[in-house]
Amino acid sequence: MKIAEILSADRVSLGHTFTSKKKALEELSQTLARGLDGVTATDVLASLTAREKLGSTGLGHGVAIPHGRLAGIGGSIGAFMRLKHPLDYEAHDGHPVDLMFGLLVPQGATEAHLKHLAAIAEMFSDEAFCKKAREAADDKALFQVISDYAPA
Repeated sequence: MKIAEILSADRVSLGHTFTSKKKALEELSQTLARGLDGVTATDVLASLTAREKLGSTGLGHGVAIPHGRLAGIGGSIGAFMRLKHPLDYEAHDGHPVDLMFGLLVPQGATEAHLKHLAAIAEMFSDEAFCKKAREAADDKALFQVISDYAPA
């Protein structure tokens, strides 16, 4: 699965500065909700925070994959943010997060949800990919890095 299938250029950005995990999730929710009929950023935030209550989606090594299920969407939707300053995200390894990939899946999409999460986690486990993502000069270059990614 290509990550670019669930991501569009307008949902990829860099240079964010947040004072808290909550603020980062609020911005990510707005980005994920952009252009979706009948879905608000508040709906998205509620889904993401409900999942965070089960345990942090901070994977470690500066990476987080906040994700949730949402009624009213037809397929999986992703958003990617690179933070200007790493943020305490309560990751399992204790390291702050600077790469965040938000994922929304339809309410009943169990298998698709797991496939997308696995593909995103695999992408973030690739040190060369993370290095390129951290070095991308602008939003367009960052989107290209993600679009060009292919598992080894």
